[in-house]
Amino acid sequence: MTDLSPEKQKIILAALPHVAFDGWSTETLDAALHDAGIAESDGKALFPRGAIDLAAGYHHFGDAQMVAALHDANLSAMKMRERITFAVRKRIETVNDKEAVRRGSTLFSLPQNAGEGAKLIWGTCDLIWSTLGDTSEDVNWYTKRATLAGVYSSTVLFWLGDESEGNADTWAFLDRRIENVMQFEKLKSQVNANPLLSKLLSGPLAALSRVKAPSRTVPDDLPGYWKDPK
Repeated sequence: MTDLSPEKQKIILAALPHVAFDGWSTETLDAALHDAGIAESDGKALFPRGAIDLAAGYHHFGDAQMVAALHDANLSAMKMRERITFAVRKRIETVNDKEAVRRGSTLFSLPQNAGEGAKLIWGTCDLIWSTLGDTSEDVNWYTKRATLAGVYSSTVLFWLGDESEGNADTWAFLDRRIENVMQFEKLKSQVNANPLLSKLLSGPLAALSRVKAPSRTVPDDLPGYWKDPK
């Protein structure tokens, strides 16, 4: 969800100066609406769940900036691991407000909001793989995003406490995590290439082969579906 309306973007940007003091809260939303000159009723329509939607909107705003940066980059000159590293780094660098991210992490760590937080992280990782041209349609669709979610979330947490110049320690940490992922992918290839191991795992592998990636298109024959006649 990277297609934020101009009104939403205006409110999100107006909220940032208040987040450091009031967090992602109703008070912050009210102050942002006032500063942006947007009626309270319109603001509540744009962010019906209040602070949760405001914080989620900030996250989507960062996703949109990351996607734009990836489209502008010369990715063809990079290896896949370099592309992934570049994407994660760009996602962090595009919205370089640590306090806003820290307050968001606190909000989404609450039990009632944990599901929403996990959804946002998964969405970011899905955008990264999709923008990089991932075409997997089997269980790898899920494992790629799940593995990257672990890399991304751990790197963000490290970055929040990083005081090194230019966040150098964070980028070194990211390189190590990506190396761990590459080692895991290498192990998977070795298992598949080993006649004995592949035979022993034939049952589980056969079951996993039936797992398919979710469809990107919405069926048009479901109840409640509306299609523009144009």
